[in-house]
Amino acid sequence: MSKHPIRGLTDLGQSVWYDFIKRDLLTSGKLANLIEEDSLRGMTSNPTIFEKAIRGGDLYDGAIRNLAPRFHVKEQIFEELAVEDVRQACDIFSGVYESTGGADGFVSIEVSPTLAHDTATTIAEAKRLWSSVGRANVMVKIPGTVEGLPAIEDCLASGLNINVTLLFSVERHDQVIEAYFRALEKRVKEEKPIDRISSVASFFVSRVDTAVDKKLKENGTPEAAALCGKIAIANAQLAYDLFERRFRGPRWDVLASKGARVQRPLWASTGTKDPSLSDVYYVEALAAPNTVNTLPPETFTAYKDHGDPKVRVQDGMDEAKAKIDSLARLGVDFGAILKELEDDGVKKFADSFAELLAAVEKKKDALGASTRPS
Repeated sequence: MSKHPIRGLTDLGQSVWYDFIKRDLLTSGKLANLIEEDSLRGMTSNPTIFEKAIRGGDLYDGAIRNLAPRFHVKEQIFEELAVEDVRQACDIFSGVYESTGGADGFVSIEVSPTLAHDTATTIAEAKRLWSSVGRANVMVKIPGTVEGLPAIEDCLASGLNINVTLLFSVERHDQVIEAYFRALEKRVKEEKPIDRISSVASFFVSRVDTAVDKKLKENGTPEAAALCGKIAIANAQLAYDLFERRFRGPRWDVLASKGARVQRPLWASTGTKDPSLSDVYYVEALAAPNTVNTLPPETFTAYKDHGDPKVRVQDGMDEAKAKIDSLARLGVDFGAILKELEDDGVKKFADSFAELLAAVEKKKDALGASTRPS
């Protein structure tokens, strides 16, 4: 086991990805250093990350000035910026992708979150983004909404790598795994290869505690207080248990014999929001083989400084379901909370996307750049 905590997670079989993208991270050599020195294995992005990067300085000003006369609308300008960043990041991760035989080294780009409930347009945009980036190690992010499920299956069956995002419930995770199986089985039936298709199921963690703890504190009983900060990990443990059960047995063996890869759980929202908890609380608890953890920069730095990598996902697994089941007795509707988190997640990303486009428009105007009328 490596004494370097991030490398230690890699040694355990968990890939650490960076939940951040910004152009100077790519051009300065810092990303290459994170890969070389810290065993970083991939990168995720979302509208909030891009919005902060574009609004927070002059890093993209030159590119916006150059792009504005060539494109009709601000959506097109942003897509050009995002595709260029993701393409460059993919190139920097290409060594990881090749050295792992295509198992790692992925960079995610997200379909517009405004399409989360539009299956057909999500499929079209995902395929267009895939072609625009033009790299084997890009992953297209599609929200795991009810309407997203058929889009996920279609895109996987078409040979795209897919990062299924905004998963909160074990039940929806199961539906996502089923979509993955069906997509691979369709390709096998059509005699198409499946050995280079990769997918992750992004299961959100800390947001669950934020929402549930509020209800537990309102309950006010000692039993409720004892569950604060524990439900999100229990929920993720049940998702991992589901993953282990689904990816074994005769049905999976047929696909594995043809080179299929498991659809790894990706722990998202693993930054600690409760100041009473350790800043590496969720990272420590969810260290597990065949998983990904995407860390925001501050959590990455904290774990690199004082993380203690050990496989802990099984710790307390037997009690995880009991913890979830006890919520109903305490008057907490867990299913309703998870549905609200999904809806709120879609809305937050859509709001960030709107703010992102407004930031692009504001930059364009401030720079005196013009676009042709749409």
